[in-house]
Amino acid sequence: MRRSGILLPISSLPSKYGIGTFSKEAYRFIDFLKEAGQSYWQILPLGPTGYGDSPYQSFSTFAGNPYYIDLESLIEEGLLTQKECKSFDFGSDKSQTDYEKIYMARFQLLKKAFLMSKIEKNEEFLEFTKENKYWLDDYALYMAVKNHFLGKSFIEWDEEIKMRFPQAIKKYKKEFAKEILFYQFQQFLFSSQWMKLKSYANQNGVEIIGDLPIYVAFDSADTWANPELFQFDESCTPIAVAGCPPDAFSETGQLWGNPLYRWEYHNETGYEWWKRRIAYCYKLYDVVRIDHFRGFDEYYAIPFGHQTAEFGTWEKGPGIAIFNELKSVIGKKQVIAEDLGFLTKGVIRLVKRTKYPGMKILQFAFDSREESDYLPHNYTKNSVVYTGTHDNQTTAGWYKALDKHDKAFAKRYLNIKGHKNVVWTFIRAALSSVADTAVIPMQDYLELGDEARMNTPSTLGNNWKWRMLENEMTTELAMEIHDLTKLYGRL
Repeated sequence: MRRSGILLPISSLPSKYGIGTFSKEAYRFIDFLKEAGQSYWQILPLGPTGYGDSPYQSFSTFAGNPYYIDLESLIEEGLLTQKECKSFDFGSDKSQTDYEKIYMARFQLLKKAFLMSKIEKNEEFLEFTKENKYWLDDYALYMAVKNHFLGKSFIEWDEEIKMRFPQAIKKYKKEFAKEILFYQFQQFLFSSQWMKLKSYANQNGVEIIGDLPIYVAFDSADTWANPELFQFDESCTPIAVAGCPPDAFSETGQLWGNPLYRWEYHNETGYEWWKRRIAYCYKLYDVVRIDHFRGFDEYYAIPFGHQTAEFGTWEKGPGIAIFNELKSVIGKKQVIAEDLGFLTKGVIRLVKRTKYPGMKILQFAFDSREESDYLPHNYTKNSVVYTGTHDNQTTAGWYKALDKHDKAFAKRYLNIKGHKNVVWTFIRAALSSVADTAVIPMQDYLELGDEARMNTPSTLGNNWKWRMLENEMTTELAMEIHDLTKLYGRL
């Protein structure tokens, strides 16, 4: 069945308080999607972000980002006042998120709401903590202890709590009981508000495509609570970490720094942790995009301590075994395999065996020197086409910077004449393709340049900031998208 959607991170929604949230603007965006005839809203990972503000480096693979909690709802519930919210500086540029200002303001406001809430007497909250005990207890304790050690990762904590000695766990739980409750309160608010928003989307014929990063962050409750899952030595120091080897995009490769899995241990446990993880994802999302799918076939291991990714080695991943085990959880639910990058025979075979649709990126198609699998005439129905992803330039920015030979090829292939409607020509190419699903980043529908780029891989400090302005979500744009969606049989 032919369908289409829009890629827009929660953080990129307009809102009063410096970052996109589960606010009325989020509901308005769902109305916009419905008006535009879209079936999907694709978002980025929802986890709490740390250093670099990347949603792919989260303090927990299960927890939600407290930045996304809607403050207006807390005002309506009487937990905050408008005056309190307005007393903080969330940044003056509505098209950018100022993470430092958000960090300074958000937790102070949530703490005020928490102190007003009497949450420990709330039946729904007690039910939530009981149901999510298997990850929530570790996460809340991790964050409370992390604050005590001035934000340091667990590897720098005192030995007794770093290594989770029972007496230390008991001591810290008692000492930081109030702070632990505060982190549980945040997760309760996040979950309540998100599930309400997701329900609204589903009622309006919109499904959520969410992201499952293959790796977890080293500085996370997951690694601290479950060191046996990862390639650590006896002192919980990583033996090797994740990344990508040098290629045309990066001379020294990409050093992500995430801990690698002890796949033999996961296999022995019947992939129990993965089953819990993916089952939780399907509570949050309708479709799960599995990031860096290649890593399940082979993964790149860089010795810990290296400053670049130049001297890693390829190691064997779990292959089809993990997906055979996950069948009991996934069943007939929708999955997208992020199979980008250099594809070996092994990963091509793995994608085929799982029958999951892979990804096609139009920006990767126009290399004038060789035939590309990313050219629309090479697509299969069982694929998901994008003009670009959160890791690419916007299509306008990319086209402007395109090498003259590649640009000439793109013009010839897409019959581009002149400079008008160039981005919409690429959007048409995606929507008209044979791929069952097409997803277009919101920046491309708005024809924005590189000022709206979401992420530049292997860089720090200027990513994950772009936000849509409220006046950009127009009925005229929705109708234009609707007409194209109808034209190419994706309504």
